[in-house]
Amino acid sequence: MPRICLLYFLLLLAASTAQAGIVRGRITNPDGEGLAFANVAVRATSSSTATNEQGNYQLRLSPGRYELVFQYVGYRPHTETVQVAGGDTATVLNVALKPESYQLNEVVVRATDRDPAYAIVQQAIQWRRYHQREVAAFKARVYIKALGRLTDVPGKILGLVKVGPDLKPGIFYLSESVSEMTFQQPNVIRERMISSRVSGDSRGISFNRAGSARDLNFYNNVVNSGFSERRFVSPIAANALFYYKFELTGSSQQGGVLVHKIRVIPRRRTDPVFSGYIYIVDGTWRLHSLALDLTKDAQLDYLDSFHLEQIFAPAPGPSDVWVMQSQKATLALSGLGFKGNGYITAVLSNYQVTPTFPNRPAPTAAPAAPATQPTAPAIAAEPVADVKKPKPSLRGLAKQVRKGIRRAEQDSLSSNAIGLRRGEVMRVDKGVNERDSSYWTEVRPIPLTAEEKVDYHVKDSTETIRNSRAYQDSLDRKRNVFEPQKLLLGGYTYSNTFRKQQWYVAPIFNILQYNTVEGIVANPHATYTKDTDDRRTFSITPTVRYGFANKLLSPSLVASWQHDPVKLARVTFSAGRTIENFDRASQLTPFINTVYTLLDNRNYAKYYRRDGATVGYSREVVNGLTLQGNLSYYDRRELQNATIDLLRDVSGRAFTPNQPLNDEAPTTSFGRNQALAFELTSSFTPGQRYITRPTGKYNFRSKYPTLRFTYRQGIPDVFGSDVRYALLAAGLNQNISMGLLGNGSYNVAVGGFLGQSRLSFMDYRHFSGNQTLFASNFAQFQLLDYYRFSTRQRYVEAHYNHHFNGFFLNNIPLLRRLKWQEVASFNYLHTPVAGHYVELGVGIEHIFTLLRVDFYTALQSGRKLDSGFRVGLGF
Repeated sequence: MPRICLLYFLLLLAASTAQAGIVRGRITNPDGEGLAFANVAVRATSSSTATNEQGNYQLRLSPGRYELVFQYVGYRPHTETVQVAGGDTATVLNVALKPESYQLNEVVVRATDRDPAYAIVQQAIQWRRYHQREVAAFKARVYIKALGRLTDVPGKILGLVKVGPDLKPGIFYLSESVSEMTFQQPNVIRERMISSRVSGDSRGISFNRAGSARDLNFYNNVVNSGFSERRFVSPIAANALFYYKFELTGSSQQGGVLVHKIRVIPRRRTDPVFSGYIYIVDGTWRLHSLALDLTKDAQLDYLDSFHLEQIFAPAPGPSDVWVMQSQKATLALSGLGFKGNGYITAVLSNYQVTPTFPNRPAPTAAPAAPATQPTAPAIAAEPVADVKKPKPSLRGLAKQVRKGIRRAEQDSLSSNAIGLRRGEVMRVDKGVNERDSSYWTEVRPIPLTAEEKVDYHVKDSTETIRNSRAYQDSLDRKRNVFEPQKLLLGGYTYSNTFRKQQWYVAPIFNILQYNTVEGIVANPHATYTKDTDDRRTFSITPTVRYGFANKLLSPSLVASWQHDPVKLARVTFSAGRTIENFDRASQLTPFINTVYTLLDNRNYAKYYRRDGATVGYSREVVNGLTLQGNLSYYDRRELQNATIDLLRDVSGRAFTPNQPLNDEAPTTSFGRNQALAFELTSSFTPGQRYITRPTGKYNFRSKYPTLRFTYRQGIPDVFGSDVRYALLAAGLNQNISMGLLGNGSYNVAVGGFLGQSRLSFMDYRHFSGNQTLFASNFAQFQLLDYYRFSTRQRYVEAHYNHHFNGFFLNNIPLLRRLKWQEVASFNYLHTPVAGHYVELGVGIEHIFTLLRVDFYTALQSGRKLDSGFRVGLGF
């Protein structure tokens, strides 16, 4: 027995000595101020971390002797050797970093010369494509922490909508996540979140994404900040010299390499550019680190400023490739009366890298003598005419990339190394939010600040209270206070948060309407919605419509049930009596029609009565392929005008009959008929990317177009059905990013009716037109008569909208301060009767942040038909 006890004791002792130890401390500047988000790396390993906002750091390492490298952008790197003991011991190591002394020797400048920084940047530009492709694939662990805090909260938004009681100054969002991430050329990023924590929400899942750290890749020509519609030019883009000026601040030896500090200066402050500093390694001409800013001149959305820092270091292993170690973005928030700030920081570690090239390619020409060595007594700035820099030999680059990817697959480092499905760019594992505080203490590379500790403690300890019925009801009593402006502007919502249900009453302009068929219309309707914890949703909307002129009561009911949030499966049902526009997709909203009828003597909308029911079902069958079908039966009746009352009588203008005018049909009158119809629609998006979370599936916008197919069949002689027709249609739509030129979207549809059809005018293929000043959808026709070109034959329809995101207006001094953005439109329609109908439009959006104004010209077979302005929302 004593021997057994002794053996047990020795085993415990061995286990304790094998446990990891902790190295912690604080990194400061010479004045003792903490350096927020400084980088701490373990030399010759893939381990690294960063400091928190107060400059504190911690590293958990196995027992042994290590060299720690402390880095901060603009400061001299510092190396310390530390002995880590086992047994979960803590070693305190505080470090004071000194600002880097970037030496700039005397430079001889002639009139034809330019700053030596240009030669260095040109080298970086020449090698940009190589550094963009030098890693074929990698796998890494990513820790992300995101924090947002409010410093100023208004009483009401825009002076109209009262701010909820749960929005107060202080931290409103704090989350951490740990993910396994893979990267594969050309830009395939996939991620598996293995743990997540959200302050105050034990069931919450962080919205952090490791892929966002790779989105800000300055080896690309343009960079998407994520906080603006504009794309921004990288300081080492192929055309960077057109947008930037550069100044060499100095050079310094760091870790055996010479690093040049270069100031980045916008040539025009309103260009889509950064300002700040980039640090370039001499000889290899790669990015060592960067500290760049975007300000209000960059037209950021709801941000006053955006500051980004990135630090790179050699990847583990014998290759000479470099990888990102850490990235931090700090934000100053401002909008709608709210002010605040926040940050997102990411630490990448545990790298496994497959390089693209076995050896760094040789330049095509011998390099010129370095112009910026700090040891030189005096150097001449490089003449512009003499700039002939060596280019890397990148012949066979694509072949080398393919070889690198194959090697990565052999090493299990390809994009599917973490077990994701095809198209799945991120998966959040079940149970990621079930880790306790001891787990986070062990894996968290960046220590919590005092403020963050308090936020976690207060919100986590009070979560049960905040989720209780009594507390939620107390908040709902404040949220649910009725205010007339709510009902006027956007409708009134009454919530029961504890039961996850709400009632929504439509705004007054949807409840009270006017048209010549019904006169004054009371159209009260409310929607009841019930949610579950796993995103299953049930909603039901009863409506009781009454026309005071024709004395017609029209009750109806619409319901839907999303029963599978992963497959996005939904059942829909509607039944009752409705008063329908002949074109159910018309831009002519009831409110716009009311205004034009009462004030302008123009009763544009034409209505008919419909009694019956529709049942439908939709489901994503496989990723990217969604099928939707519905079956309907309706008794349809023609309606006539029942009133001529109005508020303003325009001389010489009378109301038109309630019969649409159409070029194909001699008359659109139909009396009364019955229709049994079936419709099947499919949409397919090749290469659709998506995120899988425990609460469901979230699709990304694909870089490929979405294909649509529709088959609609009118079934005759069943239940007295009077219709017989078959409509086949196909369509294509896509959003296209064009970098600095903005982004565009197109939608093309072709189709036609087969054989000899028997149908009424509401069964025609309609094209959403507009004859009013107001545009409810700028992606549709804006000068087309509502029913004129509706067809029962074949058709081709196309729309293209392009948002230039200020590409032109930002160059006009008096306009760029307004942050207006230019848009252009093209709309096309062809039918056998209409011929070739074209609309060309140009406009400006973001007027007063919300409005868009366009001017359109319409042509039919080369002959001008009409022109006019359209006003709508554009933000």
